[in-house]
Amino acid sequence: MIEIDWAAEAGRLRHTATDEAGWNEMVATGLVRGTDRLAVDVGCGGGGMAKALAAAMPEGASVVAVDADADVLAEAREHTAGAVRCELVSMDDGPEPLRAAIGAPADLIWASASVHHAADQQAAIDALVSLLAPGGRLALAEGGLPSRSLPWDLGIGEPGLELRLDVVQDRWFKVMRESLPGSVPMTYGWTDALQRAGLTGVTTKSVLTEKPVPLSDEDRDRVVAQFQHRVDRMTPGASQGHGHGHGHGHEVPEDVCLPPEDLAVWKQLLDLDSEHFLGRRTDLAALSVRSIHVGQRAG
Repeated sequence: MIEIDWAAEAGRLRHTATDEAGWNEMVATGLVRGTDRLAVDVGCGGGGMAKALAAAMPEGASVVAVDADADVLAEAREHTAGAVRCELVSMDDGPEPLRAAIGAPADLIWASASVHHAADQQAAIDALVSLLAPGGRLALAEGGLPSRSLPWDLGIGEPGLELRLDVVQDRWFKVMRESLPGSVPMTYGWTDALQRAGLTGVTTKSVLTEKPVPLSDEDRDRVVAQFQHRVDRMTPGASQGHGHGHGHGHEVPEDVCLPPEDLAVWKQLLDLDSEHFLGRRTDLAALSVRSIHVGQRAG
């Protein structure tokens, strides 16, 4: 069983909001229309996209940032510094609490890597669609391609280490989904889900992000930190907290842990004192592709 401790994730989400400022600005500028009056960021995390939307929206328009965890929302409130209104509400509560929180039909709803944490993803999408004004758009940032940062052969351990990390993370995600109370499988893609919710003109745009190699010290540190986070949650004995219960969560199931031989390699790669420390490599890359699925409400 896996339950994510969002309070413990709040600081990392805040760092992500800062790190992805340029990406958020580019995407927000492409989504916002000159006639938009209200945009909503659902599952806002550290508030990065909410802040970008506030900067892109026409004068006099407003942005609401919504999240289900109070600690995460506190980070978003600090990051956005009064530019948006922050509301504590969960997608799993259905459309009415969301409707009350945002206060008016939305011209644009953004949800990045948040709907996949809803027990019933289709029901969550249906709820978000019901909050749209006629002609309003729902944009889901879900999926894409696995990020790539490492050479195939690192000179330590078996080649293909990063590929095997992706495989274990996929199993981790499956168990996480199954651990959600009332979890409902969604056996079709995000574009089908938007169409089933009644949206039209459904399309997908994938955005490639690549940093020049050799990476800057800051970007290299970021890559190492991301690997550390991924490896930590797939390490035997690691605890997956729940709610605000720090230290009282369930241990990671054995079948979603890294195999011992790979874990031993990762420990060397992430050890600052090891000759194999990733932070000293000049061949690290930062390549990712994220997909944004968009549909429009009729009218």
